[in-house]
Amino acid sequence: METTKTPAPADTATETPEGVTAADTTAGEPVVLDKDVAAEADEADAVDETDETDETDEADEADETDEADGTDASEERTGGVGAAAGAIAAAALATVALSGSWVSRVAAERENLVNQLDLSAGADNNEKIAALYSSPWHATALVNGVLATLALLVAVFVLARPAFGTPGRTLPTWVRSVAWAAVALAALGIAIFALMYFDVLLPVPTAPAQPAG
Repeated sequence: METTKTPAPADTATETPEGVTAADTTAGEPVVLDKDVAAEADEADAVDETDETDETDEADEADETDEADGTDASEERTGGVGAAAGAIAAAALATVALSGSWVSRVAAERENLVNQLDLSAGADNNEKIAALYSSPWHATALVNGVLATLALLVAVFVLARPAFGTPGRTLPTWVRSVAWAAVALAALGIAIFALMYFDVLLPVPTAPAQPAG
């Protein structure tokens, strides 16, 4: 019995051209991709990567800017609190200097006591007035003048501080108002106490000469 050998089917697989996949073939026929389309796809990928990099850089810069703004705001708050405290302290010192302080009263009483101990029994009336009244008044004027001078220095420092700090930074309006009020009160106090200390304002009275007996 003759047997007919069926020839082996020929290998129908064809080599896929470079850049073409099995999905790019239809009915066994290769479809070659357009080189311009592939180039545009590569450019689009590159643009996307560049955009992502730019967004990351912008985010980092925004974070750094926020941190810097936070630091500046913190420093500004600290400087504002110090300036406000200085202005209030200067105004308080100037007010106390004008109205009289416990320190000036103690200084006057001490001066009075010292002069009483040193006063001789045979002192005349003018010597007694100078020892018991004039000298204590001068001590009061001196102490209050020192307090007014301190108030003036503090107020001037508060007003001049922004000029030596961050450019463009200014004090709040109310802080400047309080500081200028302290300057005015302190200057007035210094003028009054200087006039009183040198007996220009409210000079010390003198006793009439006693008739010779």
